[in-house]
Amino acid sequence: MSLRRKKQFALLNPAAKTRFEIGINLKGQEAKGRLEAEKPNAMCSHKIKITDLNDIDHEVKDWLKRAYESAG
Repeated sequence: MSLRRKKQFALLNPAAKTRFEIGINLKGQEAKGRLEAEKPNAMCSHKIKITDLNDIDHEVKDWLKRAYESAG
């Protein structure tokens, strides 16, 4: 599922039976910790692996908000 404003800012992708990934566009953001750099030329610049609802914390919500705001 692709999430868009004027531009795509996030992508939700089932990666395995017990995990899904949130891809987000955060150009210029350093990849560290749970915020992993995506492969070059991928649809999104970063990804976050989610295995439990508790993984979606304030940090993840902040990254999503920043990606949303930068997408216009």
